Amino acid sequence: MNIANAQQAVDEWIQNHGVRYFNELTNMAQLTEEVGEVARIIARRYGEQSEKPSDKDKDLGEELADVLFVVLCLANQTGVDLQQAFEKKLQLKAERDHERHQNNKKLK
Repeated sequence: MNIANAQQAVDEWIQNHGVRYFNELTNMAQLTEEVGEVARIIARRYGEQSEKPSDKDKDLGEELADVLFVVLCLANQTGVDLQQAFEKKLQLKAERDHERHQNNKKLK
């Protein structure tokens, strides 16, 4: 599935299972909440914080998928072609950052 297909799948899910898209501000708040859940797992599982027993069964993939779902919702409701935007961003980063990262002694 490419990004355009994912945007379409989310839109179809909203049409078939949801009532409508939450407004943009609600989705932004929801995105922040979902990113926080990802941060909690990463901080405890891979960082220096200890993992609580209630966190051990959390699925990082599921939480990342929640983030992606809300990002796709925001793209749909604001008219962003995320496939095109992402391809453009990858090209920009390749042109702008290649030498910078290759020459970064901290990354050696």
